[in-house]
Amino acid sequence: MKDKVFEKPIEKKFEFDEAVASVFDDMLSRSVPFYNEVRKLMIAVIVAEQADGKSVLDLGASTAKFLLDLDAKLETKMHLKGIDNSQAMLDRARQKCVVFGADIALEFADMLEYRYEGLDFITANYTLQFIRPMQRVELVGQIYEGLNEGGMFLFSEKVVFDDKRLDKQLIDIYYDYKKEQGYSAYEIAQKREALENILIPFTIEENIAMCQKAGFKQITTLFQWANFVTFVAKK
Repeated sequence: MKDKVFEKPIEKKFEFDEAVASVFDDMLSRSVPFYNEVRKLMIAVIVAEQADGKSVLDLGASTAKFLLDLDAKLETKMHLKGIDNSQAMLDRARQKCVVFGADIALEFADMLEYRYEGLDFITANYTLQFIRPMQRVELVGQIYEGLNEGGMFLFSEKVVFDDKRLDKQLIDIYYDYKKEQGYSAYEIAQKREALENILIPFTIEENIAMCQKAGFKQITTLFQWANFVTFVAKK
């Protein structure tokens, strides 16, 4: 279904409700530059390290698109699980898993309270940016502790830049990109207002420092397009 959530005046701050869940896959593919390519890249990294019994946990799994695509690429029996605190998202995810016959565990859970342990891969696609900064730092510490030795935390985030002029230029470039995807200037402005004080991005350096503080020694940027960046942190 095509994303038309912000064609009408907003009445509340952004939330992952049924209206968003119903169009979320389209919203991601049209709102996030190179989203499909980034997803394939992250999957390729996991597939290269695949082995029977290894585990993957996706934070903010939404409609399970990432896990479904990963499941289709695996040649080994790995444990795939997604957690989300939106029941609307999980309902759609479960429907899709049934349709595709995928053995993926899905759980309604708050990632800030989840117990992380014995995991080989933890993924989060544009999820941490919705967590308050202090809680975000604590969460990444929990993620580090929950990974097995050699485990990876792969995550994508929208970022900001200390150079305010450059930051403004990249935001304008991004809005031009969204217009090319069919979004109107009105829709773009509506979503920006809805996300104000909800989506709080870090700089690239702050994301790396956050991972270092958690204990990660190897942190690499896998991909960047303007203010969208994918990281991998290895334990």
